[in-house]
Amino acid sequence: MARGRREIPPCSKTYGFPIYCAAWVPLSQISAAAAADDDHDNDKRGEGGGGGDPSLPRHKGDRLLVTLGGGGGEGRSGVPNALVVSHFDLRSRSLSDQPVFRMGTDADVPYRMAVHPGGDGIICSFPKNCRLFKWDFSESEETLSLRSPGETLENLEDGGLQLALSFNEEGSILATGSEDGRLMVFKWPSMESVLEETVANTTVKDLDFSSDGKFLASLRNSGPCKVWDLASSKVVANLSREDGEIFSFCRFSRSRADSQVLFVTAMHGDQGKIISWNTTSWKRIGTKRIVRDPISAFNISSDGKLMAIGTTEGSIEVLSSANMQVQTRVKKAHLGIVTALVFSHDSRALLSSSFDSTARVTTIETRKSNGFSAWIIILVIILAILVYFMKSKQTL
Repeated sequence: MARGRREIPPCSKTYGFPIYCAAWVPLSQISAAAAADDDHDNDKRGEGGGGGDPSLPRHKGDRLLVTLGGGGGEGRSGVPNALVVSHFDLRSRSLSDQPVFRMGTDADVPYRMAVHPGGDGIICSFPKNCRLFKWDFSESEETLSLRSPGETLENLEDGGLQLALSFNEEGSILATGSEDGRLMVFKWPSMESVLEETVANTTVKDLDFSSDGKFLASLRNSGPCKVWDLASSKVVANLSREDGEIFSFCRFSRSRADSQVLFVTAMHGDQGKIISWNTTSWKRIGTKRIVRDPISAFNISSDGKLMAIGTTEGSIEVLSSANMQVQTRVKKAHLGIVTALVFSHDSRALLSSSFDSTARVTTIETRKSNGFSAWIIILVIILAILVYFMKSKQTL
């Protein structure tokens, strides 16, 4: 190996284009939908079975799928614009050398994506529109693909480039935020408008739904973090910045209890920090300085126990959401800016992507419970007490 050359681990792969967006494929939902369609077709034909098993039994959670999007844009740089689907094998902790599926998107670069949690497909934002790509697969995961050219969402054609796309947990509501400052929320799939807000000379940077579906948090490049009540379509909180703070990303905790928390990342001078807010009083309840480099990506696991940040220097940190202590740190996980971070649906792995054309999956090591140690301590104490009483009897 050449001196100074960086060794790339199996969990990281280069895909030949800057990656702007990344997500895990909800394979179980797609399989269930396909099975239902298959049963429906069989019923229509009067058949009693056959046609293969679309439930992908040979993968059983050890092999996962990721989808990635990005490219070189409209210029003639020679860098393609594409969407790809790739395997991740949990046992060998490796991404596949070759994508399962690759689709060129001509001169349009996929900039953001939102995967429907129920398996309806992927919404991708392009410079001039948003398109829905539906899943298409046969009997095995290896043939999973996206139907081209995708369905253009007319409600978003004049909204400018969408910088934020998010479905609620049920997949019944879609929120979008654009480069020209327009926040739009729709019922899915009817695309009936729920709320809309346009603020001139701003861009919408990030959006997130609370796990119970009651609230939507929205962040712009200036001003407070707004929290919307979706039932009334009104703002219920304006979470203001302290002097010098620049908000970046927002995520609700995944608890459905009354003790939900909203986490907001912020840069304060050269410090990247995470601020937590109570979702009843909407007061700050904590601030923790995490890194010195600017935070370029942020997310929270589906079980709510972990959060992850990525930096402009390509590093990744996984933290406990309870106390914000670092669980895993990967310095220089990428050579460029971390553009996206997404936990797998079972919270066992973290997908990250970068401008350096790489995607990486970092497996989450579960820390051993200290319950065993506690039992040893208790046993030692009991033995000490027994020894003490035995000695006391002998002296008597």
